[in-house]
Amino acid sequence: YDTYLSFPGWGPDHDDGRAHKAENLNEVAIPELERLAKEDKPFMLFLRHMDPHSPYLAPAPFDNMFFQGDAFDPNDKRMQKVYDFKPFGDYIKSWVPEGCTNPDYVIAQYDGAVAYMDSCIQRILTKLHDLGLEEDTVVVFVSDHGETLYDHDCYFDHHGMYECTLVVPLIIRWKGHLPEGKRYADICQLKDVTPTLLELMGIENNLPMEGRSLMPLVRGEYREPEPEFYITECTWMRKHGWRTPEWKLIVALEPDFHFKPELELYNLIKDPEENHNVAAENPEVVEALKTRMYAWIAKREKETGRPAPIYTNFLMNNRPFKSSQEAYDSKYIGGIADAVKLQQKK
Repeated sequence: YDTYLSFPGWGPDHDDGRAHKAENLNEVAIPELERLAKEDKPFMLFLRHMDPHSPYLAPAPFDNMFFQGDAFDPNDKRMQKVYDFKPFGDYIKSWVPEGCTNPDYVIAQYDGAVAYMDSCIQRILTKLHDLGLEEDTVVVFVSDHGETLYDHDCYFDHHGMYECTLVVPLIIRWKGHLPEGKRYADICQLKDVTPTLLELMGIENNLPMEGRSLMPLVRGEYREPEPEFYITECTWMRKHGWRTPEWKLIVALEPDFHFKPELELYNLIKDPEENHNVAAENPEVVEALKTRMYAWIAKREKETGRPAPIYTNFLMNNRPFKSSQEAYDSKYIGGIADAVKLQQKK
């Protein structure tokens, strides 16, 4: 990049005690967009929104847009296990209202952060229109991960390989060049975005790419599906797996801090929310998926000439954890400032 611009993107930054993350981004992004428009040259502007990353502190009216219940019912004990979870409990307490007992309130704050970000993105799109750039600019909206809210014991965070974290939005807008409001029922991975954009913009590409363009779908043509693929995480936990239309296998390379089993298997058709681990009941499925996964890893290692990164990256511990208890005891975020430092850590 030629220019880097920063903005406040974490905790409360106004007298209202809320985090105006997307507005802060717009305050630096819109002037930059105006500057780029005056130069009348091709540009790429990457906007790194922090919403709806925790802390979920969208300003009014978004803070109360999706919740009408009682956030402080003393008989509601559902938030207690969140507060008792040592690695993140104090962090969540630092931005959730004191005495909050209802996880639906926190989930509504996440929903409000999504709506708040949407409204701020509209300002960017309006500015493109006002500058006369709307038909000359491809807008790509994509996320690096989803969010696990009150599911799978991964409270209000985004680790693990469950669908709520793996599935992310992909929206591509180019007024006058792409059909508006069209949705496509197909599996897309991040590796497919680059070849899609290159073809969309008519840029010839002779480099070998693992991903495949989505443009055949736009043209109404057949696109060979990729029904099964490798999945991996190496942030809070070292896990990888294999996903098919029916099954998802998750294999832990070391004990995790949620005390999950080494093997997890979910039937995505019968159990789309992945609440029932059926690995023990289906050993033949586990072995079949493991065989396909390890064959794919071996193929990629041969193609790239290097080991799979999941085998050599040891998180923040520099070695595998010996037990889930050790992993649990090693992690603690006490507040927003700790989270900021952790993300800045190299």
